[in-house]
Amino acid sequence: MEIFISLFQQILFGAVVIIFGILLTDRINFIKSNIQMGKPLDRNDRKGERLKAMLLFAFGQKKMFDRPFVGLLHFVIYAGFLIINIEILEIILDGLLGTHRLFVPILGGWYPVLINFFELLALGVVLTCIVFLIRRNSHLIPRFWSREMKGFPVLDGNLILIFEILLMLFLFTMNATDSILQTRGTESKYVSEHYPVVGSFLVSQIFIPLYRDWDTTSLFYLERIAWWVHILGIMSFGIYVTYSKHLHIALAFPNTYFSNLEPKGKLENMPVVTAEVKSMLGIAEANPVVENSANIGRFGAKDVEDLTWKNLMEAYTCTECGRCTSVCPANLTGKLLSPRKIMMDTRDRMEEKGYNLRLHGKDYQDGKSLYGDYITKEEIMACTTCNACVEACPVNINPLDIIIQIRQYIAMEESGTPAQWNSMFANIENNAAPWAFSPSDRFNWAEELQSKQV
Repeated sequence: MEIFISLFQQILFGAVVIIFGILLTDRINFIKSNIQMGKPLDRNDRKGERLKAMLLFAFGQKKMFDRPFVGLLHFVIYAGFLIINIEILEIILDGLLGTHRLFVPILGGWYPVLINFFELLALGVVLTCIVFLIRRNSHLIPRFWSREMKGFPVLDGNLILIFEILLMLFLFTMNATDSILQTRGTESKYVSEHYPVVGSFLVSQIFIPLYRDWDTTSLFYLERIAWWVHILGIMSFGIYVTYSKHLHIALAFPNTYFSNLEPKGKLENMPVVTAEVKSMLGIAEANPVVENSANIGRFGAKDVEDLTWKNLMEAYTCTECGRCTSVCPANLTGKLLSPRKIMMDTRDRMEEKGYNLRLHGKDYQDGKSLYGDYITKEEIMACTTCNACVEACPVNINPLDIIIQIRQYIAMEESGTPAQWNSMFANIENNAAPWAFSPSDRFNWAEELQSKQV
């Protein structure tokens, strides 16, 4: 009976792996095509600095430790996720080959040491997730309850934490029942051949008293159920995170690598406008963007395809932690602007547009746009461009870049900037300063001051 079950689960597991691979590949391709909707941007320079940024901010989580307690807890989950999942390799090979604990003969005495280490990390993950669940749902931290954190965003954060706790508990159950089955080899030839004696493990041994009185057959089925739930849970988790804020687990690395390495206060000129100004000054250079007016498109950004691919990657990378919003002076003074919402809206619009293009073809227009249908003018105009949100983001996301591009659209396509701004723009154009004084009169105040002193 056990041999039949083993053969059946081997075939079934192979089918599950294939289905998982197809679903995950399709989702990855969809995300990739959505990011490619954005405009080109060259971020292949200064490779050494980029690698350093990736190691510091994605791998080393440098900015997370700006808040040490939370940073340490996050690191426990992060390390647990990376290291414990090494065990997945053995589980997958066991499932495909019909073996059990394939690495025992290879690692010998190091095998239980490694599993003990994994279990300690798993226990750390469970305890940390419990702390985060309490912290997230206690209403003590305002950024978790902003207006954009309604519905799925709140559910998503809780689901992931509960999911991780359950995965670890099934891991402990699997190891505890396995430890008992190792001592039942005399009762079943199959058990003696498939459950090598490696002893009990540090954490899962706590669960052994719960199952010690079970008969061998029931233990075998429970161990197999725990094994299946654990690996299916991990595969389901792998697909689910591509729909979740936890996609940053993967995208944080390329996102930090392709960070903007220029000083945070530096604003990039619009190439079309720069070329036009040079042309007016008689220093025009050959510029294919300007020469072919069809390539110009609109000024600034109204929808996701007007943004760069890096802006769209950042939208998928957003962790929804709210650190950007918690330091935003506009948000703190009651304005509608929330940098986190800007990123969430960009991702939601990108997903919506991507599905429409997939269903109806590349020429389909749904009559909606990022600015107007998702992000309002009031939000955009509230930004002080202080870069606090950019500085706070643990994975180097730049909400300000999207805000500025939408502002450019409002100013240059809609002529929708406030009257006070328009006066300032006119003064800068005519007087080279924000004030309504002729450049020749700029130092009159100094002359008057000097005359009074005399």
